[in-house]
Amino acid sequence: MRALELRAGPSLALVDRPRPRVEAEDDVVVRIVHSGICGTDRSILVGKFAAVEGTVLGHESVGLVEAVGPAVEALQPGDRVIVNPTLYCGQCDACRAGRLNFCSEKRGNEIGIDRDGTFADAFRVSARFLHRVPDDMSLERAVMVEPLVCALNNVRAGGLSVGETIIVLGGGPMGVITTMLALRIGAVATLVEADPTRRELCREILGGLDDERLTIVAPDAPALAAGADVVVDSVGNLLETAVPLARSAGRVVVMGFDSRATATLKPLDILMRGVRIIGAGDYDSAIFPLGVELARTLPLERVVTDRLPLEKHEEAFARLSPQKGAPYGAMKVLLVSSPEDAS
Repeated sequence: MRALELRAGPSLALVDRPRPRVEAEDDVVVRIVHSGICGTDRSILVGKFAAVEGTVLGHESVGLVEAVGPAVEALQPGDRVIVNPTLYCGQCDACRAGRLNFCSEKRGNEIGIDRDGTFADAFRVSARFLHRVPDDMSLERAVMVEPLVCALNNVRAGGLSVGETIIVLGGGPMGVITTMLALRIGAVATLVEADPTRRELCREILGGLDDERLTIVAPDAPALAAGADVVVDSVGNLLETAVPLARSAGRVVVMGFDSRATATLKPLDILMRGVRIIGAGDYDSAIFPLGVELARTLPLERVVTDRLPLEKHEEAFARLSPQKGAPYGAMKVLLVSSPEDAS
């Protein structure tokens, strides 16, 4: 099969790999249809996040069941499924305490980081990490469920509730999905994006959801002076910007991944205003079914702007890298492994 393998540089190479086969009793082999390029994938290729050389990248994916192990009863060949790439062992102290996202066996088991991912024609995983796509849901909406669960994890960590205000820093896919979710909860949302072309794209995607409770602005907008109950840094390097925007007793959620980012803060400012800074970590897989259900009511497919085959992966990643003098026109880019199954 074809697969995109991480090489030194870092860079990606399209290689031939043996097609995965059922090995364990609970294994499922999935024929991948779509894989979304996550900000983490791009961060790996620009040196902001570490991954193991030789690993197949990719973790946001949907596909069709190709083969199942003898112990798998809930799925059968042909079923449409969403991959939950946040694996857990279920046996360590953290898992037994219900903190599946802090499983002590994560090393070597992070899909698309140090364990082969889904930028490929097929993928093998235990059945418990697959969720059936609802019959009334398109695969382009379904492929956005994993990013939605990430947003859900961070919004819940921030304790956002009906009627509260939220400022989301960064108008990329995660910022847009977080804003979409905040509106669904009943919050008043402000999305902040520096690039004017991307601001217009955000307006196009989010338009009509609830225009009275949504504002999309540049970082220097006077409206930001009012602050918010919850501030989410969806970029991962904007903590110094986020903390002053939080109201007294507000919450700041660090959401984006950037291993090179640092921040300088005055502890007294945090103490005197009662601001809480929250790192939610990976999502707890127990909330994944809620994400699938929420996706039925959210037009997540609007976030998808580009679809390219695996062999055009360089062009796909280039569309996510703004070029000088060129508009920043892409949002979520999908790598398509099986276009014939993309309906």
